[in-house]
Amino acid sequence: MAVLQTHIDACLSSPKLRALQTAERACEPLGVPVRIEPALAGEPFDVHSLTAGLGDVLLVGHDPSFSLTLHDLTGTQVRLKKGAVAGVSKGELIALLRPVDLAAIAFADERVA
Repeated sequence: MAVLQTHIDACLSSPKLRALQTAERACEPLGVPVRIEPALAGEPFDVHSLTAGLGDVLLVGHDPSFSLTLHDLTGTQVRLKKGAVAGVSKGELIALLRPVDLAAIAFADERVA
């Protein structure tokens, strides 16, 4: 995410270990602390009330709740794979990156450096 020059004001993560580890790996290079949010543990959640007043937010959690939330926000029908990243801005899906895409971006950055 740092390679993509992503701006994040807040990072909210499920308390489950793998999600928390993912959030820490993504947010540490950005200098953004991870806040554990029990609502992201896998059940449906209200994304608007969860992120109200936080600015640009990275949410790290589990499916099927994330795919359902992505549909609610954008109308997109997609199943997020483990480790996938979806970017949403003003109700529009602006990025959908699978783990293989993220690995390719990281590898390309290592080759340039």
